[in-house]
Amino acid sequence: MMLTPAQLDAYLARIGVDGPVRPDLAGLSRLHRAHLMTFSFEALDAFMGWPSAIAPAAAFAKMVEGRRGGWCYEMNGLFGAALAALGFRVTRLCGGVDRERLGDRAIGNHLTLRVDLDRAYLAEVGVADAIVAPVPIAVGPFSQRGFDFSIMPTGDGWLRFNNHPQGIARSFDFRADHSDEAALAATQAWLLRDDASPFTHALAVFRHTPEGYVALQNDRLRRVTPAGDTEARVTSADHLAEIVETVFDLDVPQHARVWDRIVTVRRGEAA
Repeated sequence: MMLTPAQLDAYLARIGVDGPVRPDLAGLSRLHRAHLMTFSFEALDAFMGWPSAIAPAAAFAKMVEGRRGGWCYEMNGLFGAALAALGFRVTRLCGGVDRERLGDRAIGNHLTLRVDLDRAYLAEVGVADAIVAPVPIAVGPFSQRGFDFSIMPTGDGWLRFNNHPQGIARSFDFRADHSDEAALAATQAWLLRDDASPFTHALAVFRHTPEGYVALQNDRLRRVTPAGDTEARVTSADHLAEIVETVFDLDVPQHARVWDRIVTVRRGEAA
C-alpha cells in the first residue's frame, strides 16, 4: 500500500515538507512531526454515521484533497502509504487499544506502524494525544515534550504502549510481527457503526501543538500541556464551526447537524 507519485507530491505539499526526504531516521522523524502538526485526529464519520473506508487511497481523498482529519486507520494508513512511497520499509501492525481491560477482542481496533531502519521503530500518528516522534520498539520508559510514556511487555508475548497520564487512550498492545488486515477491516466497520462503539456516541477531535494538544470531546474543549489543562465549553453551532475551522483546521460540512448530535448525546448523558 503506497501513494502514487502524484499523491505523494500532494501529501508532502499538504504537510509542508519541501525537498527530498531520505528514508532514514531523520527523514522519518521530520515526516512524523509534520503529519501530526498538519492533520487533526477526528472520528466524525463514526459519530455522525457518515461512510468511511479503511484504504489509504480513501484517507488520501478525505484528508489531503478534502481537508479533513482521520482516526487511527486513516492517520496511520495515510502515513504508512506515504512512507512506503518514499522508500521506507513499513509494516502495518494490528493492535488493540485498551487490551489490558478488553482482552483479545480489542485486537484490530488500532492500526499502528513498524518502520525498519537501523532497528525497528514504532511510527504512531494515530493515537490522538500521544507521541510526536517515532521511537524504537524497545522495552522501557521515554519522554517527549514533557509527557511520559513507556513500552512494556504484557507477559503473553505482546508489547504495551502506555500513554501519558492525561491521555484519552490509556494504552494499546501490539506485536512487532503481527499483521491482520482482515481483523483491522472488520473492527473498523464495527467501530464505525455499532451502538457499543466508543466513537458512535462521543465526538472526538484532537490536534497536536508544539506544547501539547487540544481536544474537543463533545462540547468540552481542553488545551493540555505537561503542566496541566484548561477547559472551555462549546455553546452553539456557530461556535462549533469557528472552533473546528480555526483550532483544528478542518473543513467539516453540516456543522448544525453535528451540533444537534452533540446536544442529543449530552441530553442522553444527563438523563
